[in-house]
Amino acid sequence: MLFRSRRAALLGGLLAAPGWIPAAPAGLAGLRLRAASRPPRYPRRPAPAHLLPARPGGGRYPGYAAAVAALDPPAVFENRPVYQLTAASLAGTPELCFAPGRYFDGTSLGQAVAHELAAAWLRAPGRITLAGLPLRADVGDPCDLTARPATVAVSTLTLRREPGGAASFLLHWRDPAKVAHAAGVSHVVPAGIFQPAAGTAASATADFDLWRCMVREFAEELLGAPEACQLAGGAVDYPGWPLYRQLTAARETGQAGVYCLGAGVDPLTFATDILTVAVFDAAVFDTVFGALAAANAEGRLLTVDGSPLIPFTAAWVARFAADGAPVQAAGAALLHLAWQHRAALGCAGPGPAGRG
Repeated sequence: MLFRSRRAALLGGLLAAPGWIPAAPAGLAGLRLRAASRPPRYPRRPAPAHLLPARPGGGRYPGYAAAVAALDPPAVFENRPVYQLTAASLAGTPELCFAPGRYFDGTSLGQAVAHELAAAWLRAPGRITLAGLPLRADVGDPCDLTARPATVAVSTLTLRREPGGAASFLLHWRDPAKVAHAAGVSHVVPAGIFQPAAGTAASATADFDLWRCMVREFAEELLGAPEACQLAGGAVDYPGWPLYRQLTAARETGQAGVYCLGAGVDPLTFATDILTVAVFDAAVFDTVFGALAAANAEGRLLTVDGSPLIPFTAAWVARFAADGAPVQAAGAALLHLAWQHRAALGCAGPGPAGRG
């Protein structure tokens, strides 16, 4: 394997350190978030010059983000504030620790190591070693969150559950013209970087909450709402937002359940994900998401037999979560874990008739 770790395990195509995958789904309400006031000091690792394109006027771009911004920027490519993951413990009392950071901190390094690997493969397919990947070797264990900045996404598998337990799920194809990461593959939906909705101190405090992040992504990716909707005065008005009140009430009445199934790292790009699942009773789902947006600012929903609701059955989970499927590693891992815990999620009923 092209990473150095004696501790990390592979979950599908995702790396997970010990303690990152709980034995049972962890309710989001019991997941503690701890915040540091300052970012940790990481080793300075300039991207190797041979991985960066030449500037028209001579020399090379100073880093991956600068090259993308100048040559082929996607629709959204901003160095916004983020909450960087610095530690994760999801066994026992679950806790995630974060520090302030910027979006490009993690993505520039991750894309550089991915391009380094691609360049090595083009030179000598099938004969790659860490000796030929100096940047990747310097980073070391991708799951060592003290060695690199980890820009983290909250990836959510959305399940619609019938009264008898049969369920269906959604997948999202990521348009290369619109996204900077994992372009051209499918992923669970919604998924978004864990970050404040705005660059204000009020937003940084108010948005340090996984559920609030998830609701913003539900609005954007399932309902087609503009990013940071309901933003006023530098912060989102959550108490006054009808969608937030509606979804929160569903959790409080037991008509929706939200769980953390783990955390993991993509071994290619070091993209780091918090793996969550949201299970909605069919009546709630149909009321809130009855008018699903077929397309949004990042791509479009996949369909099966003309419907975006894909049966949550062994056959369909295997089709999308198997090795080699064009599904982002975090999405495949989430499907594996959700199927493993389907009884605990209340989704162990028979699959929809005639759909696998």
